[in-house]
Amino acid sequence: MVILRFAPSPTGLLHVGNARTALVNWLFAKRHQGTFILRYDDTDLVRSKEEYASAIAQDMAWLGWDHDAVYYQSKRLPLYEKAFEILKASGRLYPCYETPQELDFKRKRLLSMGKPPLYDRASLNLSTEQKEAYEKEGRTPHWRFLLEHRAVAWQDLARGPLSYDGASLSDPILVREDGSFVYTFCSVVDDLDMKVTHILRGNDHISNTAVQIQLLEALGGNAADINFGHFPLLVGENGEALSKRLGSLSLQEMRENGVEAMAISSYLAHLGTRDEITPETTLTPLIEHFDPSAFSANTPKFSPTDLKRLSAKLLHRMSYDQVKDRLSHMQLAHITEDFWQMARENIETLGEVAGLWDICHGAFSPTPRADDAPYLKEALALLPEEPWDENTWQTWTASLKEQTGRQGRALFLPLRWALTGLEHGPEMKKILPFIGREIVQARLRSA
Repeated sequence: MVILRFAPSPTGLLHVGNARTALVNWLFAKRHQGTFILRYDDTDLVRSKEEYASAIAQDMAWLGWDHDAVYYQSKRLPLYEKAFEILKASGRLYPCYETPQELDFKRKRLLSMGKPPLYDRASLNLSTEQKEAYEKEGRTPHWRFLLEHRAVAWQDLARGPLSYDGASLSDPILVREDGSFVYTFCSVVDDLDMKVTHILRGNDHISNTAVQIQLLEALGGNAADINFGHFPLLVGENGEALSKRLGSLSLQEMRENGVEAMAISSYLAHLGTRDEITPETTLTPLIEHFDPSAFSANTPKFSPTDLKRLSAKLLHRMSYDQVKDRLSHMQLAHITEDFWQMARENIETLGEVAGLWDICHGAFSPTPRADDAPYLKEALALLPEEPWDENTWQTWTASLKEQTGRQGRALFLPLRWALTGLEHGPEMKKILPFIGREIVQARLRSA
């Protein structure tokens, strides 16, 4: 059984970088008929908020990325305490008493000497008397995991064979001075307990993987039971790092701005792979063709413009049946199938269809240009009688061309502006029958 997890920190809204990680793991789980777990890394009780956890769940539900189980790490503390005691008893944890200021001094000193800022294990050989002296000063220890100075190797699902030398890493802190557990520790304990089989994440976690492999082995796990895959992180269009605190990159804001859910899934599933980015109307083809080895080693650039363009392209392909329920929820149940067929290729978000409806049904009043008034009066005089269809526009403009000698933009644009207030939009032959003769007359007379 394939088991994967997504473990966001509920300290902010879900943004595209984390969403891509969630999608990659979700697609792999679905591709192999496996289990997908949503696991909140909320051990930071100060910054973690239930409102953010709810927002993350809402975003994932909107995208259609369902989960089979949900966990909160803050509710699993006894499990971590048990693992802590196991590591302590085995000699793989040791208490450290340096203050943040002392550690920062050591780090800067090593950097000034051109050396990597690795922890020097000064606390590893403290005597009982020295520890007691520190504690009398009021110092509370943090606890580090004693890494073995050996190479840790694995077959990466996205990058092929990888190896990381434990000697090039500092012994990681697993328990803070206040007794709280860090994510690295909780994650390994949970992965073992939940029998996670695959972990797909950004390549900024490669060194973490080397640590976590040693940690899971120290807790009695078998490193071969978990398969890791690392892919390049998304960056902005100019190569800048993405941040979850940039509101425009949050899934919530994208949803509010009308970006289609399937556009996000299509874009993030293909971005950074050798596949062409194409809009899919369902998640099924994304699941069927997902392959972690398809990720390129190149850093992918996230473009909001490309995403919006993909979203619009997707919307243009949607049938009325695909949108009618959503229109109803948006208080737009009055939009008919014929109107949707006319409007869909001229909108970038579903909500924009309301503006076209207003143009056609009198709730919108264009402001004609003053110098067009004489021409528009001639147009009013030549306005065909109803019934109207897509041939009406051609009949009307042919008469105007013959009478006025106008052609091209001089013939069409004043009419488009006076009737719709738009220089671009739906073909006039298609929208004119929806506006109707009565409203056209009123708008031309107002000129």
